Amino acid sequence: MTKRIELVFDFVSPNAYLIWWPLREIAARHGAEIDVVPVFLAGMHKLTGNAPPMIRDGEVKGKNAYAQLEMDRFIAKHGLTKYRLHPHFPFNSITLQRMLAAACEDGRGADFVEALLAPIWEDGLDVFDPQAIGAVLGAAGFDAADLYARAQTDAVKQALAANTDAVVERGAFGIPTMWVGDAMFFGKERLGQIEELLDEG
Repeated sequence: MTKRIELVFDFVSPNAYLIWWPLREIAARHGAEIDVVPVFLAGMHKLTGNAPPMIRDGEVKGKNAYAQLEMDRFIAKHGLTKYRLHPHFPFNSITLQRMLAAACEDGRGADFVEALLAPIWEDGLDVFDPQAIGAVLGAAGFDAADLYARAQTDAVKQALAANTDAVVERGAFGIPTMWVGDAMFFGKERLGQIEELLDEG
């Protein structure tokens, strides 16, 4: 049976970009598949009482500075030097997430993620420009107009909301959250633990 890694995902999270490529490499080494679980991170925060670290830890002396140091180390270790903080961060990702949910329905969630991650987090793609997004998706073989249309349907909106509720019910409170079977992992620093679990078979 193919091993599977569930990845809770929202494009608005820098960690969603940072975790993707190293996690993909781990999955490839172990013959595992990544199942993208689209959620709305702002909704997760509302449900759990969580907040973005720069806000949550803003009054804690030294904590955000150390978090940046850890991010810099992670970027250097994994060669993610093209990463740039998006100029509109934190942007409203709801439409992108609904389009991702539609792509997941087609079995192309991972392809959708890979089509947009680098343009957003390396090139500063304007996430509010449907034409710019459509051009990127079209080049990756997607029917962007179809995904935009489906993102407006009640079925896709409800699917994204249901995903968000479900991962919170399972214990998730932020991104990146991953599951291997019933084992939950939070944070990009847990990649080694995930690989150890996959090594166990």
